[in-house]
Amino acid sequence: MSRLEFRVHELTVGQLAERSGVAVSALHFYESKGLISSRRTAGNQRRFTRDTLRRVAFIKVAQRVGIPLDRIREALATLPEERTPTVEDWARLSETWRAELDDRIAQLEKLRDDLTDCIGCGCLSIKTCALANPYDRLGDEGPGPRRLLVERHRDRAKPSGKAAATSTTPCTPNCP
Repeated sequence: MSRLEFRVHELTVGQLAERSGVAVSALHFYESKGLISSRRTAGNQRRFTRDTLRRVAFIKVAQRVGIPLDRIREALATLPEERTPTVEDWARLSETWRAELDDRIAQLEKLRDDLTDCIGCGCLSIKTCALANPYDRLGDEGPGPRRLLVERHRDRAKPSGKAAATSTTPCTPNCP
């Protein structure tokens, strides 16, 4: 990988791709979605400011933790265009996702803990199954896998409602 000269203030799409580890096609996609921006030269070539490297790194990290692109775009829109974002800018931006990330972590921990003996294959051969819902009793609570969902601001240590009452119902061949 070639090292970028400090005095280089704009990068070509190839330089940005090489330095960020993101394919040129992905950079074009990010630009089409409004996540990054470039200016065009007289020859219609893209030129990106150096701070785009930070934005691309932020996009990659946010995608890695499951933040949707539209939320990433909204967050990046709050950053200043006229200057490189400061530590305070990034801290303010990341704070807006703290509750959402805490919820995602809780959801992953619940999945890890509840599915230790079950991969959700539908065989129903295990004595207790977090996916079992005899007679669709959990349908009254809403759509989706009710026992596996962790909802925001809910006590994550204890399931609530009907899910708590039926979470250890034994699985039988008639309980899908």
